[in-house]
Amino acid sequence: HKQFLPVYLIFLSMGMVDAAGPMVSLARESFTLSITAATLLPFLGYLMFGVLSIPMGILQDKKGKVFILNLGLGIMLAGLLIPVLSGMYGKMTVDTSSMGQFYRILSAVLFIGAGGAILQVGGNPFVRDVSEEGHYSKNLSRAQAFITIGSSLGFLVPPLLFNLFGLDWSILFPVNASIVLMAILWFNLAKVSEVKPKKTDYATVKSCLALLKNGYVLAMVLGIFTYCGVEIALASHAPILLNDKFGISVEKLGLVISWSLFYLPIFLGRFFGSFIMKFIAPSRLLIVTGLFAVLGVLAILFTNSLAMALAGILIIGLGFANIFPLIFSLTIDNMPRHQNELSGLMVTMIVGGTFIPMIMGAVADITSITFAFVVPLVCLGYITFLGIINYNKKHKIHEG
Repeated sequence: HKQFLPVYLIFLSMGMVDAAGPMVSLARESFTLSITAATLLPFLGYLMFGVLSIPMGILQDKKGKVFILNLGLGIMLAGLLIPVLSGMYGKMTVDTSSMGQFYRILSAVLFIGAGGAILQVGGNPFVRDVSEEGHYSKNLSRAQAFITIGSSLGFLVPPLLFNLFGLDWSILFPVNASIVLMAILWFNLAKVSEVKPKKTDYATVKSCLALLKNGYVLAMVLGIFTYCGVEIALASHAPILLNDKFGISVEKLGLVISWSLFYLPIFLGRFFGSFIMKFIAPSRLLIVTGLFAVLGVLAILFTNSLAMALAGILIIGLGFANIFPLIFSLTIDNMPRHQNELSGLMVTMIVGGTFIPMIMGAVADITSITFAFVVPLVCLGYITFLGIINYNKKHKIHEG
């Protein structure tokens, strides 16, 4: 499918928001910041999802998805160019006399987060426009595999270019900027068309929030909230588990280990998931992957062996892989008329990413890092329950 290629590149660009995670440790080393100041980076990035998504869903209802995708790419490019234009492009001279450089990186992350949020609102439903009937879940999983490639750049590019050319982590900005620029050119030259439903009444904030009165919509939207929170909670707590329980220093093994344990299985899971979906219905797959991830958490809770803990983290990643694209595509396939509002609501919930890790951290402090894994256990139980709701919903339609 030729028309998918520029769309995949846009999804890859969305993943660049996740670079804010590894940037925390890198920025702390460069600017000698407190942990609180450094964690402002991902907080600002993700905050944008909460602030912008519903307004963008409403704008998208009027202006269309192509407009929204171009807007998101433009804002993202602007964000990536802020550090580049102020001399941070791989050979950074840290100016300790002021916080100016750090503030520039903060503003860059704000723009990158905003761009990523806007792209998610446009991109996820847009895949449905270029998909054949019944292939949306499958294609969304494959497109989201590219998000993971974008996230991975933040983990893999800095150590690689540091070892090869002695460049520091700010090389990420020009590298990512050139990718986004390519996405803009390709997407607009390829003239990928969207399907605009014929509408007389456009979405409003009110019509958006009114959808939450629908029990099914509310349950699915909370599913996205739960999933995004658990994903980030696990990515940040798995290294702590390895350190506290097994004495493995994450710093020494570096970002690559945490990447290969977590983001790599998610990438593979999404990629293979798009093939599995030829044979298994999305609602059934949601139940299966939910239970699979639950198995991984149980392996961590009830074992003292390192091998089992590592296997547990891997299994969770594989189980996790398709949850977001499945919840998203099932919801929109159920109510395609409201896809822009639903997209806005669901992308807003990526903010869950900021709350659940705090809960898990608090539980870890009160009890132990091992027991804290009860938090993802409960969350995954809820997600599996969503699969059952969708499965029953589908079978009611077939029987009735």
